[in-house]
Amino acid sequence: MSLSALKFLERIALSAAILFLVPGFSGFSRNIKFAPPGDYRFDKNISREVLENYLDRSITMQSLLIGKGNFDDNLRMIKNIGAKFIGRAVCQWGEEAAIPGNLQQEKELAAKAHASDPDIILQACIFEIVTKEVEQLPVPNWAFAALDMPIQKRNFSYDDMLYADGKFKGQWGRGSVPDVSRPETKLFFYYLAKSYIDAGIEGIHFGQVELMNKNDPNLDHYAQILTLIRTYAAKHARRHMVICDSHVPGGGFVRNGKLLMDVHAFPLRIVETPGKPEDATLQVGHTDALYLRSKGGITPSGWSCEHLPYLVEFDNYGVSKRPGQENAGDIPFWVWGYDEISWFAHQDKPYRTQWLRYAYDWIKKTDPNGHLEMPGGRQTTSPLDNKRWYYANNASAAVPEGHGDEDTIRNIWASASTNK
Repeated sequence: MSLSALKFLERIALSAAILFLVPGFSGFSRNIKFAPPGDYRFDKNISREVLENYLDRSITMQSLLIGKGNFDDNLRMIKNIGAKFIGRAVCQWGEEAAIPGNLQQEKELAAKAHASDPDIILQACIFEIVTKEVEQLPVPNWAFAALDMPIQKRNFSYDDMLYADGKFKGQWGRGSVPDVSRPETKLFFYYLAKSYIDAGIEGIHFGQVELMNKNDPNLDHYAQILTLIRTYAAKHARRHMVICDSHVPGGGFVRNGKLLMDVHAFPLRIVETPGKPEDATLQVGHTDALYLRSKGGITPSGWSCEHLPYLVEFDNYGVSKRPGQENAGDIPFWVWGYDEISWFAHQDKPYRTQWLRYAYDWIKKTDPNGHLEMPGGRQTTSPLDNKRWYYANNASAAVPEGHGDEDTIRNIWASASTNK
């Protein structure tokens, strides 16, 4: 027997011994599996090992399925680097009137992505925003039925999704933060989730959930809508489940000992290095960074953890009035006056290569529960050079503005797999 095989058997034996020490544990669930590196098999639920295999190959490809960038070259890059979890592939921020048309394209492109690699998980987003455009969408009968509401012939109501006391109204200019405790919000969330699952989506990012649950302190309403979504996924999703995550500055949603999300997520929270222009690092405890703070409990797949695995991503939230300057003010999250992805995008290639390797290694050493979601494609705000998008793709006729970071990402992942 090879040394690698012996190590794998030892890992199984050790995991079994640990589990039998857990109070109340009476045996292995037939649905919980141990997965070697490179195993992406799951159905109905997902083991921690398979989940972390996916998170170790996660990348943001914002609006991949809405046609942002060159889809064929994006798919080429995904295969070249070996990405498996494609974050924000559907990134619908308001503009609800476009949803029906987008869904048809999303379904077609998702089918192409899965034909290229059936293991890929494509993620859609249900964000903390709703606009008046939602009133152009008819409510399907099946949405009313799922929530045991009387079937009516009407469109969604914008006002009925908002906080009754006016909280967060106009938070995003023309858009507001919906209140998850309101039936109309749950109706809309279910409509979106079912539609995405039918299009081939297997992951949903729920955005800033803590903005939407001010009237849901016990998480009853979030538990209700997530249960409805998971129940539908169990029958109709590609692998009979949907992997839910959200940004959790408080560490995560836990209700009666059970985690509401399958994965946690948060921005990297990059820290400026004082006196060293454009240089930056990562630190535990910087503002609300999630490192070492992801809450644990019983996961939706049935296994328990002290800390739920989580993703950290290069966030986008704009630019300060002092781009490129230290301590730009306004909010504590600026990185030399930029949001995280804009700061990263305008660094030179050697520094980007160095920083991605640094960030990947730092997270692994600092908190093994954390996983770096690589930057693949994301909007930027950079008034000094007027660039509006970051592409990790190698530059080519198809992607002339490609930053050429795809080989760096592939090499980091390949090295990590070799060392497992």
